[in-house]
Amino acid sequence: MNVVVVILDSLRKDHVGAYGNDWIQTPNLDTLAGESLLFTRPYAESYPTIPARRAIHTGIRTFPFRNWIPQKDDNVKLYGWQRIPEDQTTLAEILVKKGYETMLVTDTEHQFKPSMNFQRGFNVFDYIRGQTTDHYRPFYAAPQEQVNQGLLRGNPRAMTYQLSQYFSNNAGRQSEEDWLSPQVFSRASEFLEVSRSGTPFFMVVDSYDPHEPWDPPEEYLRLYSDGPYDGKEPFWPLYGNSGYLEEPEIQRLRTRYAAEVTMVDRWLGRFLDRMDDLGLFENTLIMLLSDHGVGLGEHGVSGKPAYALWPEITDTVFLLRHPEGTGAGETSDYYASTHDVAPTVLGSLGIERPEALEEGQDLSPILEGEEPGNRPHFSVAYDNYVWARDDQYAMFSRNDFEEAKLYDLTEDPNMDNDIYGSQPDVARRMFRDYVLEDAGGPLPNYDV
Repeated sequence: MNVVVVILDSLRKDHVGAYGNDWIQTPNLDTLAGESLLFTRPYAESYPTIPARRAIHTGIRTFPFRNWIPQKDDNVKLYGWQRIPEDQTTLAEILVKKGYETMLVTDTEHQFKPSMNFQRGFNVFDYIRGQTTDHYRPFYAAPQEQVNQGLLRGNPRAMTYQLSQYFSNNAGRQSEEDWLSPQVFSRASEFLEVSRSGTPFFMVVDSYDPHEPWDPPEEYLRLYSDGPYDGKEPFWPLYGNSGYLEEPEIQRLRTRYAAEVTMVDRWLGRFLDRMDDLGLFENTLIMLLSDHGVGLGEHGVSGKPAYALWPEITDTVFLLRHPEGTGAGETSDYYASTHDVAPTVLGSLGIERPEALEEGQDLSPILEGEEPGNRPHFSVAYDNYVWARDDQYAMFSRNDFEEAKLYDLTEDPNMDNDIYGSQPDVARRMFRDYVLEDAGGPLPNYDV
């Protein structure tokens, strides 16, 4: 059996039709979901991009970020944001030793900063250049009119550089095929076509879209626009209070994100169509998941600041499609997570997993109506903030329990009404029994 793992960055669960959205167009995700086991309560074990992917590739939790060392050559200084450690074995390294052809296609630039180690174990890997602030082309060559169009009130000077670098990277696009997500899925389709006949393969297709900046072709914007828009373009939201945006700009922000999601869905569909043309659905396990969401003005927040662990940021997508159709069209409320990917792949292939992967769960028994290991609650982390939930409550706070918030999910699933003031003992119990227990002791604090 072959394995394909698709990672979509920043895809919100509530922006996918199969998860209940009735206005956004995600027909290919919805079709895949109908053929898959759909997890209703998936969360990355840690946020954002790099911690989530470390767990996917290794099957090992990155939380609680002990022994974290900031990468000297990386300007991102978030707890747990570091390379795959040398002493951790990747899923690709395990499978290549079992005779699998291993392939990685991605445009997620953070993985290819010096010594990050995400290509380990892959026979073939291709990094599509040009995302965000990838130093791909001189930033000063950017079309200034396009850059200025995205500079809203309150934009820091750094945003000028970020937009300049991105638009310089992507200057000269002639057709939709030149956008980055289309390039990722097109290259992955090419890899499918040249895979050696008779050799099982493991492929990771990792699209950084629909991560910001959101600049899809105009046809996608028209799907979600009522008419012309003549204001500044919120290509790239600031991470924090969304008060710098006026209401029309917030609506435009949401339009741009929705349009980017639909573009990604279309090109995911072309990749899946190519799999179908090659007869690969009959012998390929497919897992599709996202690493986190993004705030679009909900709770007064744009982007994904670490302190804003509401559903728009925490709630992700997770689909598991078995080639024999087991579990198709069914749902599970098991807390599926990023560090479950490797154990599930190995379990589905009948390969014994290393002892280091014991924290993650093999989700494949759920396809047969069985339960994997007991998981009555779940905890996650994002930089120096932590989050936990069970069937009734969700809480989040700083590592030291400061800034604690508590929500009753049975009455308030969107987490709009903080009840910490009336039930502080519930939050303290969840911090102690869920967060600290899962961490195996006190949480680290670093002077960054």
